[in-house]
Amino acid sequence: MRKPLFTLALLLGLGSQSLQAAEADIVLTIPEVASAQYYRPYVAVWVEDAQQQPVKLIALWRKEPDWLKDIRRFWRKIGRSDTALVDAMTGATRTPGQYRLSWDGTDDQGQVLAPGAYTLYVEASREQGGGACKKLIFS
Repeated sequence: MRKPLFTLALLLGLGSQSLQAAEADIVLTIPEVASAQYYRPYVAVWVEDAQQQPVKLIALWRKEPDWLKDIRRFWRKIGRSDTALVDAMTGATRTPGQYRLSWDGTDDQGQVLAPGAYTLYVEASREQGGGACKKLIFS
């Protein structure tokens, strides 16, 4: 039986700057995988609007840029076209454990998003095996 690459929880609240700005706490768990050859997953966390356009890159954990293409949806939507944003947001891969991320309801330019439907994507991929994408739709 395969273990998932990650589990995800999203907690929404009202933003303090504006009643229209939603704040989100994202709890991301990378499980421990018993394997002779373990590679830390590459993980991308971002938000898309109702037209499936990326509006905010929340986190990107990677090691080598060569493997970034394996985070497929992220690569098609953001990775290959916005290298400056990718470079600015890149952090190191993480060991198994629970991680808390937060999003203040703004876009990549720091502007508060208009009310509407948005989708949070968390996508992960490992060198030498496996990938997964989870999404949560919220308004």
